[in-house]
Amino acid sequence: VVQLEESGGGSVQAGGSLTLSCAVSGNSYSRYCIGWFRQVSENEREGVAAIDRDGSISYADSVRGRFTISQDKAKNTLSLQMNSLKAEDTAMYYCGWEAGCTSCSDGYCYPTFGYWGQGTQVTVSS
Repeated sequence: VVQLEESGGGSVQAGGSLTLSCAVSGNSYSRYCIGWFRQVSENEREGVAAIDRDGSISYADSVRGRFTISQDKAKNTLSLQMNSLKAEDTAMYYCGWEAGCTSCSDGYCYPTFGYWGQGTQVTVSS
C-alpha cells in the first residue's frame, strides 16, 4: 500500500517562498502519476502540479511560473518549490499518487489521485 507524508508547510508573508516535501513509501509501480493538489474549500480540490506516468510535468495556470515540482526517485520524495506566494495560495496541500492514471494536464490527473497523505497547511498573509 502506498503511503505519502507531506511536510514543509507553514505561514509566510505574500511574496515569500516555501518548499513542500512528500515522502513516498510502499510504491512498487514503475509507472504512475504523482503530484500536488490543494483543498481550497470543503468541497473544492484544485490540482496544482503533476508528473504523469511518462515524466511530463504540468501546472495549474494559477501557479505556473511560480511553483516548481520535482521528484527524486532514488530518495522516493516529491517536492514543490513555491515562490512569490499569494494570499490565494492559502490552503491545505496534499501529495497524491495514482498508478491507474492515463494523463495529467494543468496540474490535474485523470483518473485523479487515489492515494494522498494527511496534508500540510500553507498560510500566506497579505
